[in-house]
Amino acid sequence: MMTTIKNIYCVGRNYTEHVSELNNAMPEAPMLFLKPTHAWVEADGREIELPGGKGAVHFEAELVIRIGKPYEKGMRADELIDGLGLGLDFTLRDVQSTLKEKGHPWLRAKGFPASAPVTPFIEFPGVEALKSMDFTLIKNGTEAQRGNSQQMIFDLQHIIDYTAESFGLGEGDLIFTGTPKGVGPVADGDTFSLRLGDNVLGGCRTTLK
Repeated sequence: MMTTIKNIYCVGRNYTEHVSELNNAMPEAPMLFLKPTHAWVEADGREIELPGGKGAVHFEAELVIRIGKPYEKGMRADELIDGLGLGLDFTLRDVQSTLKEKGHPWLRAKGFPASAPVTPFIEFPGVEALKSMDFTLIKNGTEAQRGNSQQMIFDLQHIIDYTAESFGLGEGDLIFTGTPKGVGPVADGDTFSLRLGDNVLGGCRTTLK
């Protein structure tokens, strides 16, 4: 099975209620940004160290798709995606706010080491089957976020086509597809469990240093 992670694409502002909770403008096209491969770490229950001296760190749970072959125009999502996972887009929110005010890229707020934990991948159930599956983030035993692919502003096919046409897309690329409402701060010692339906796919414990 393919294990090499190549590009990590992320979609910002892809759930209406999340756009509203952060008082952002509604996007007219997928808002894409990148994380370095150093941001990736497997969310397999391990402890993850995050920067605690740079202001608020926020969690954002997301469906993550893995691309299994080079993209060619006209390909459907079901034939391109070879794995499904759940991920956390950890964000330095204060840093991001400052960067946005200055009109600078978000990389320092989004791309630090271990800012992209992803559960082990499972077989992709298909675009239609996925619509019947909610994903949830359980923080310290309490549900913090719940989402469903049907709630996306831009669906998986749109995201794939737009990403491929803008930057290229091939085997080993990951796409974080956006987060539903409920994002919030991370504290030292928090535990996170990522679930698809009733199945726990992975999780992590955070340490702020």
